[in-house]
Parts: sequence; C-alpha cells; structure tokens
Amino acid sequence: MNRYFLTFVAAVMLSMASSANESSFDTGAQWIWQAEDGPKNTWVAFRKEFDLKKVPETALANISTDTKYWLWINGEMVLFEGGLARGPKRDGIYYDEVDIQSFLKPGENSVAILVWYWGKTAKTHDDSGMGGLLFSADLGEMVLTSDRTWKLKQHPAYDPKSKGLHRSANRPNAMDVKYDARKAMGDWTSKGWNSTEFSMDESWKPATEKGASGAAPWGGLVKRPIPLWNDRGLADFELLRIGEKKITLPYKTTGEKKTVIWGKLPFNKQITPYLKVKSNGGKTIEIGMDNTFNLINAQYTTTHGEQAFETYSWMSGHEVKYTVPPGVEVLELKYRWTGLGEIVGSFECSDPYFQRIWWMAANTLYICARDCYMDCPDRERGLWIGDVADQTGAVFYTLDEAGRLLLKKGIDNTIAYQDSDIIQGLAPGFGDYRGKSSELTAQSLQYIEQGIWRYYFNTGDKATLANAYPSVLAYLKLWNMESNDLPEIRKGYASWIDWGTNPDRPPVEVCWYHMALNAAKTMALELGMSADVPWYDERIQSIEENFDAVYWRDGYYGSAGAVKDERVSALAILTGLADESQYDALLKNVLITEYNASPHMEWMVEEAMILAGDTAAALNRMKERHAFQVDDESVTTLCEKFGPRKGTYNHAWNAPNYVLSRYIAGISATDVAWKEYQVLPDLAHMTAVKQVVPSVKGDITVDIKRTDKTYTMKLISPEGTTAVVGIPKASISPRTIEVNGFKVWKNGEFTDNVSGISWNGEDNKYIKFNVGPGTWTFGAK
Repeated sequence: MNRYFLTFVAAVMLSMASSANESSFDTGAQWIWQAEDGPKNTWVAFRKEFDLKKVPETALANISTDTKYWLWINGEMVLFEGGLARGPKRDGIYYDEVDIQSFLKPGENSVAILVWYWGKTAKTHDDSGMGGLLFSADLGEMVLTSDRTWKLKQHPAYDPKSKGLHRSANRPNAMDVKYDARKAMGDWTSKGWNSTEFSMDESWKPATEKGASGAAPWGGLVKRPIPLWNDRGLADFELLRIGEKKITLPYKTTGEKKTVIWGKLPFNKQITPYLKVKSNGGKTIEIGMDNTFNLINAQYTTTHGEQAFETYSWMSGHEVKYTVPPGVEVLELKYRWTGLGEIVGSFECSDPYFQRIWWMAANTLYICARDCYMDCPDRERGLWIGDVADQTGAVFYTLDEAGRLLLKKGIDNTIAYQDSDIIQGLAPGFGDYRGKSSELTAQSLQYIEQGIWRYYFNTGDKATLANAYPSVLAYLKLWNMESNDLPEIRKGYASWIDWGTNPDRPPVEVCWYHMALNAAKTMALELGMSADVPWYDERIQSIEENFDAVYWRDGYYGSAGAVKDERVSALAILTGLADESQYDALLKNVLITEYNASPHMEWMVEEAMILAGDTAAALNRMKERHAFQVDDESVTTLCEKFGPRKGTYNHAWNAPNYVLSRYIAGISATDVAWKEYQVLPDLAHMTAVKQVVPSVKGDITVDIKRTDKTYTMKLISPEGTTAVVGIPKASISPRTIEVNGFKVWKNGEFTDNVSGISWNGEDNKYIKFNVGPGTWTFGAK
C-alpha cells in the first residue's frame, strides 16, 4: 500500500465534498456586484422581488459573499451577519446555507441583502479583490438565483473612508462604521429599503454579472464549516450612567459640551451597539468601548426627527461608550450579543476564587472565537496558532460542538496556507509577514501536539488528521540536527517564545520539537504510516539521550549562563524529558520560585507542578499570578500579560480552566474521542467540585463532596464510554466503598455486587474502578 494512501483518500473525500457543495448552487446563479470591482469598505444593498403560488415545504438558500452580509425577507431580518472571512484555501470562499422557508408567503415576496465588502487582506481574511454576492434557493416552483435581474445600490449612508481602511495588516480585518443618516434609505424603519413597502427608484441599477459559481477571483465554494452566529437579539444594558451617576431614558443632552453615556454590560461580550434618538440633523454621535485596545468604533450622524441605528461591525468590552452632542434626546440604548455556539461546560467548587477564574477563562475563550479562534477580540483578531494551541485543551471542557468545529476550521486553514513546508504562525491573511513567512517556530511546534493532535484525540476526526499529517512531517523535516545531537533552532521571522521575562529560548524550542516529534509519531501510527516511525524514533532518542548533558544545571534545566526560566523545566516535565527523580528539585529550584512566564505558558508551568506532585503549590501559584484580575470585580476576562502593562484584557492564551478541569476535577480522555476516560480527582484544599464536560460522546457530569470522614462522587457517564473512576487516598483512607448503595470494596478487597462495574486496581494515589454508561454514586468512608 502506498504510504500516503490514507492522506490521498482523505484529499479525494474533501474534493468530492467540495464538488457537492458547489452543486448546491443552481447553474444559473451568477456572482453579482456593481460595475466596478470595489471599492474597498463598500456597503451595497441588493433587492429582488418575486412571486410564489405556494410556500414550499423546504427552502434553503445558499449564499456566498465577499465579505459579510445581512439578510431580510419580506421585511423581516432572517440573518444577522452571514459570511465568513475568506480563506478556506488560496482559491476558495465559504458559503452559508440558510433556512428561509418560514419567512416566505404566497404571492409577492422580496429579498433584501446588505453586503459589506472589506477589500483588504489582514490577519484571517484573504481578500479576493472584488466584492460579490452569489445566491441560490430552490423554492419548488422556481429557483431563485442571483443575476442581472436583481437591483442594487451602493448604500449612500455608509462612508467607505471610515477609519481602519488603511490600518496595518497586523490589525483587525473589519473597519469602523461611519454612517450619515441624512443619506439613509429608511434603514431601521418600517418603510426602509429592506422592507416590503419600499419602491425602488432609478438610482437602483441592475446588478452586473461577474461570473458563475466557481469563477475567479472567488474560486471554489466551501460550505461554511461552523454554525451561523447565535443572535440573542437586542437587550437592555445592566445600567446607564454619566460619570458615576445612574440615568434612565429618555434623557436629553444639554449644555455646550458633549455628554458621555456609558452602557454597562453584564460581562465582556462580542456586541453591536444600538441607539434610538430624537434630534435635529447633522449631529454626530460617537460609539466605542471602554476597552482601550478596541480598534472598532462607529460614528453616527443624525437626520431630523426620531431615528434608530445599529452598527454592524462588532466590538467587545465591558461598557459601551456613547458620546452624544448637546440637543439630542436619547430614547433607547441597547446592544446585540452574538457569538459562535455556547459555553456549555461548567466548573463549580468550594473555593470562590477558582470557580471565578474558571468562568473568566471560559468567557475569555468564548469571546476569542468567531470566524476563527483569535488571539484577542480587539487589537488583532488573528489566528495565531500558538494561541489556538493554548485554547484547544480548554475547548473540550468548555464549548459545544460549534467550538470543536472551529478548531477543525483552524487546522484546515493553517494547512491550506502552508508555505514552503512551513506551518505558519498566522494564516490565512498574509503568508509574507514583514518580508518573510510568518513562522513562529515555538508556536508551529506547539500547535502540532497541543492543537492538531489534541483536536484529533478528543474528536476522532481522522480525515482532518490525515489532511494535516503530511504538512506536519514536512515541517519537522525542515529542522536540522546539530553536532550535539539536538535540533538546530530555526530562526523563523522572530525569536519569540513567550511575552514573559528572561526567555531561555534554545532549550524551550528543543522541548517543543521533542513534543512535536512524539505527537507526529503517534499520528503516523494512527494513520498507518509506519514507515515514518523510524525517522521519528531516531530523533526522539537523540534528544532524550543528550538533553540533560547540554541543559541540566544541578537542580533545574537551562542554558549555560541564562537566568533561571521555569518554562524550560515545565516543558521538560510535560514532554517527558525530565525523570521523576528530578521532580522535587525542579519544584524547589524553579517551578515554585521563578515567575517569568506570561499567561501563554503560565498554565503549562502549573500543569507541570501538578504532574510533579505538588497540586497545592500549583493552585497557590495560579492564585498569586492571577489575583490582580480575579479580585477585580469589574473585569470578567483574563488579560494578555501579568504586571502593570497587562496588554489586552481579553487574551486567548489563558488556560487555567483546562488545568482545573483536567487535574482538579480530574477528568480526561484516555482513548480517542472519549471512548474511554478517567476521573481521578485531586481536590487539594477544596471540599466540593462539580464539573460538566461536553464531550463528543455527550455530557459527563462529576459531582464530588468530601468531609474529614466521607467522600462522595456522583458520575453521569454517556453512552459509548467506559470510565476509570478513582477514589483519591489523599482525600480519604476508606474502610468501605459503596456504589449506588451496594458495597463494592472493603478493607482492600473488591466485591462484585453491582452490574456494570469492575475492579481496575489500586496504586499509591487511587482506588480504581471501571464503570460503563449510566449514573454512578460512589460513597467512601
């Protein structure tokens, strides 16, 4: 069998899926736009009117745009912000499938679509160079397709010259919204351009056909791989204030100066602000956030009378800032919260600090997920794969299926934009970053194990693994070995490993390479690529035989002459280069005493400390490092850096929720796709922990309570799983253990009294049992 047969099969399957996706569009569907290809940052309104004798039982519309769109049918909003940043592959674009059946009616119908063309390549968006709309819907008696019979008009109220058009490619793709209501087309009224009451005049022109499905520059169509946004509708703020004074609406601004009204959110969210005011024309209202790193803002210029507006370019923060000129009566201020999927995992415990930090980390993760996983929702919004690697472990304890699908999308995007065998640190968007590939060697290596492999192990998605594996092997083979039989450190575009202090890069990179080799070897075995294994084994063995000779410093790991760096010793534990006999020294000399790591690697230090046997010290370190933000009730997310210069206050690479779920609740998969998992809790000082894990097999719920004399654990285990459950000896020295009211263990002996449970053994930490699906209540005393 050809050694890459499986990869070839996966590629064929993906190709077939792509072809099937393209067939979803009727052959008559045409990409349409105005005559010119742009311009950049353009908002174009489209309308189409048609008749139906009867409403079909099903009606799915397939819609693709460069870049974003909003859809109304018969005046009702069907979809708030469709479309994805372009870049499923270098010559492709995503399309959405939208159920429109319930919005149709017998007789005359209208479709209205507002398309926002970004027109710039940055971070996670690969600009096609041309705005466009492609639409196809089988309505039974007719197929409605986009063509020259549609009418369009560049929306005159949206100014293409708003801020952000020429923003650095190292900043968000989206731009500010600058809207002049004096040029509006009845938006946010019952007779607006998107309503059934609207009549088009001669300023609405026939659309220009730009090409059929699959035509350049948009390329092949790929079905949206993640769900549409969860639109929770417009909501009131928790409170409105001017300075420290709480206000109620309506409120009329007076005096000569502008008034700043703050709208407080319950917690940090991805939101689009809304206003309704009464004013004379020509007054400009500025809309932004409390977040100083937020680069997306809005500017609204009033018309005469009562009017409403919602900026469609999302922002994030804890409070919305409305700067309102004198003489404006503010009638309503609201916001719309949108996002991908839901937070469905949870962690509760007897220590409020750790319960709060878990929730903050979960919220941080959720806000950093949309078109892709991103480093932050404000300054950059980039798919930096090291950040995604940090997020990946937490995803499987926190988010629903949508979150898992977004991980797959990130892997597929990253592999599609591999450049000269380099797994880039950021893709798509720009492979040529500062004149060279965006390779961040530490992130590229980290992503192999903590991103790609961890995704597969938790989902069982072998097609995605097969698609990624050849790129993984090719990248690892770019690394040369030095005369000391350790890998030569590649330069990449920057010698970055972490934002913390005193980075000792060489041994950190060696550890990452060793970890990546082990992960890739496991991938090869999983995919039947056994011919690749000897190459991995040779390099793994070389590193394991020489690492200590080069980097052991009599009690810790590091380069000669370098400042002690706890990140090196932590990775040595995580990758297995450190021997258990060295753990006590590593804890004493660096892991407990040194504080160089930023949040990007801090969670790995804490994980290493737990693996080295000191859970209490790990929790104490987590508490010390994060206290400045966890204790601040005004903050609901975790920041980029420790210390006074904290960077963005919502940054992806915070993963204390992974550490708490994986090691304190003690729940982790031990076989692919959670077919087998373990519950080996380590509560340390806590007396109660409850965890819900949204695994691919279904929710796993563990509820633990303990006293000085008793230990109870209730496990709800889904179908198709086998769990190993451990009663921790550190928490209790039991004489008897009961399960569902029946005695199964007494004084060291297992008694087979309960169907579905069997003996797994005993070690120095746990008394262990195997259990199948169902509800199991363990009681030890």
